[in-house]
Amino acid sequence: MKGRFVKYPNTIIVSPMATKSLLLPSFLLILLSFSWDKSNALEGRKTIESNFHTLQLTSILPSSSCNPTNKGKRGGSSLEIINKHGPCSQLNQKGSKGPTVNEILAHDQARVDSIQARIAAQNFNLFRKTDKTSKKNRAKDSKTSLPAQSGIALGTGNYIVTVGIGTPKNDLSLVFDTGSDLTWTQCQPCLKSCFTQQQPIFNPSSSSTYSNISCTSTACSGLKSATGNTPGCSLSTCIYGIQYGDSSFSIGYFAKDKLTLSATDVFDEFMFGCGQNNKGLFGKTAGLIGLGRDALSIVSQTSAKFGKYFSYCLPTRRGSNGHLTFGKNSGVKSTIQFTQFASSQGTSFYFIDVLGISVGGKALAISPMVFKNAGTIIDSGTVITRLPSTAYDNLRSTFRQLMTKYPRAPDLSLLDTCYDLSNYTTINIPKISFNFNGNTKVDLDISGILYPNGISQVCLAFAGNGDDNSIAIFGNTQQQTLEIVYDVAGEKLGFGYGGCS
Repeated sequence: MKGRFVKYPNTIIVSPMATKSLLLPSFLLILLSFSWDKSNALEGRKTIESNFHTLQLTSILPSSSCNPTNKGKRGGSSLEIINKHGPCSQLNQKGSKGPTVNEILAHDQARVDSIQARIAAQNFNLFRKTDKTSKKNRAKDSKTSLPAQSGIALGTGNYIVTVGIGTPKNDLSLVFDTGSDLTWTQCQPCLKSCFTQQQPIFNPSSSSTYSNISCTSTACSGLKSATGNTPGCSLSTCIYGIQYGDSSFSIGYFAKDKLTLSATDVFDEFMFGCGQNNKGLFGKTAGLIGLGRDALSIVSQTSAKFGKYFSYCLPTRRGSNGHLTFGKNSGVKSTIQFTQFASSQGTSFYFIDVLGISVGGKALAISPMVFKNAGTIIDSGTVITRLPSTAYDNLRSTFRQLMTKYPRAPDLSLLDTCYDLSNYTTINIPKISFNFNGNTKVDLDISGILYPNGISQVCLAFAGNGDDNSIAIFGNTQQQTLEIVYDVAGEKLGFGYGGCS
């Protein structure tokens, strides 16, 4: 009987009756095995390329030099956004000491606590599960989730823009915040206290267009919804007060003056807070610009021209800059994906519907009800995205499984999945994607996945809420480099790639 062989995917079995030379079958065995291994290697490489970021380690570390990007052509009124802790910030003067990563994350947690308390106070049972719980547990939840006082708003954010107030125009660098409504700045004569800011403090007596707002005006009564505090009155002048989750605060006159965004975008009688008693963690900024949904936010006050439409791109700490654009941005790419805003409580926050998360190309086994029960907002001032505990535990477990080749490092404040990458120059990091309502899938930039504290402590840039009932927050680290479009009038939010270029 002649020798014969049976061919399998990666081997050859030779009949024991074979009497002829085995040279040819052996050669074929080597060839086929090589082809099979090569095919597997190519397939594995494709998997890594499609589901992993392959990058130089130095590309994720903060830069010490400012490398601004080209602004390009944009419609509307466009302002430059700068990371106030980055090298492009004029607030970081030589010799000045900025906050540590631990301090930034501690302030971030104070902000998150404040957001969750504010939303819980608006409607305590809004995001509670509908299954039965004991009265004892409900009472405990009530006590821990309600704020110490109704006037608590939010903490400070990471990003600043410069606008002009007054006649002649005074340029003021303000923290921009989608979770706040009232715009305010420090004002002379600082009757009680002003913190140190880089630019001269605004002097209302030097502006020919400044005026205080009366206690009896409709605008004054509107401060309640914008700040959470009932306004006061002093010699017929409306007094605002706003306190933030980190114990920062601003109190002063409610006023109006000319707001200048650009040479052609000037708004008379813009209402803002003129702070006479200010204290807190605002760095060397001059105050805050509120981009929330309330009638007193800058979005609403400029709606006659911009139609409650704005967009931004948040830069990374690598030294680039971004933009905040009011009105439709002609530079926005046509590939923007939109998701409808979810039903919201109150008028400040922007709620969105998260349906799922993918890690390394794998959809996590998370019920959409986990996100629906908690609810989710997008927030420019929160640094680290917060997820319901079930979602975070699943994300963390999958991420760790795909990162076993890299040695672990100690936790960094609230970040509990960190790696020591000091012995690597090139790394492979699993991609992370968010799925939003409306078939909107957003792939995060690598800057939205890792939060470095030097090469020996690079952490997964997410944190868990500790339960499934607290509001989830899509934070600014995950938003970096994306074009984020707020069509407030159209009730939808858009995502695009390469927004800072």
